[in-house]
Amino acid sequence: MVSIKRVFKLGFWMLILNLLSVNTTVAQQIMPLYPDTISGSTVKLSKEEAPTLTLYLPIKEKATGTAVLVIPGGGYGFLAFEEEGVVIAKAFAEKGIAALVLKYRLPKKETMRDKSYGPLMDAQQAMKVIRSNAANWNFNPAKVGVIGYSAGGHLASTLGTHFSKSYIPNKENISLRPDFMILVYPVISMNDQLTHMGSKINLLGMEPSKEKVDLFSNELQVTKETPPTYLTHCGDDSIVDVNNSIVFYQALQKNGVDAELHLFPKGNHGFTQRLPVSEWLDPMLGFLKREGF
Repeated sequence: MVSIKRVFKLGFWMLILNLLSVNTTVAQQIMPLYPDTISGSTVKLSKEEAPTLTLYLPIKEKATGTAVLVIPGGGYGFLAFEEEGVVIAKAFAEKGIAALVLKYRLPKKETMRDKSYGPLMDAQQAMKVIRSNAANWNFNPAKVGVIGYSAGGHLASTLGTHFSKSYIPNKENISLRPDFMILVYPVISMNDQLTHMGSKINLLGMEPSKEKVDLFSNELQVTKETPPTYLTHCGDDSIVDVNNSIVFYQALQKNGVDAELHLFPKGNHGFTQRLPVSEWLDPMLGFLKREGF
């Protein structure tokens, strides 16, 4: 007959093992994005306004060596930090991928020399910081990508198509090019026929020049050096036209860049937030595996 004491001891250790198996990420860490001067800023920002990186790192035994910069959306007017940032980062970290959520500055002419470049400066600074800390955070600096949602997808695709020019101090000449992009119901174009007008106005202003519109229409900025890209969107998206994803995919194809486009007939904007994690995460992980990440 098994003693009650033995059963209790066995149950105790099973509980400990279960807790250990669930805890596959280390505690989050929030760090300032810039060590001192904030690029492009004309005023001293409050703690609430200053850009940051929030780290979600897998435990060493689970780490795959890949990292992803997570850029939430919000139409360049606010940040959907929890649902398109923290939730995403935790899901990737659970799978062994280091995830770092970017709180970027929203474009404001009152605080920036040129508000259209402010978010890109922060995204480039994030790539620089991430690669600089690869050894400390236990991932390969040649396996650092970006995922962006909605307007965050515009910023992510801007990062992935404008990396040849540094908009931040980078005397170390650290690569600002993401190794892969994952774009989820993204704004891609600033062309009036495609764009999300709120995002365009917030980023470029009411009457931007044609040159500025073209510069930030990322379907026009694709080259053969653009990183491999995963896109997903819904055909009935009433906020961001699905053709944003389609024209970007076509530009990638034209330039011989590896790309996957996953379209769904229904689901509207933000559809991944209403799905079980595995339904949106597993296809992304499959893409990363096929691309060697």
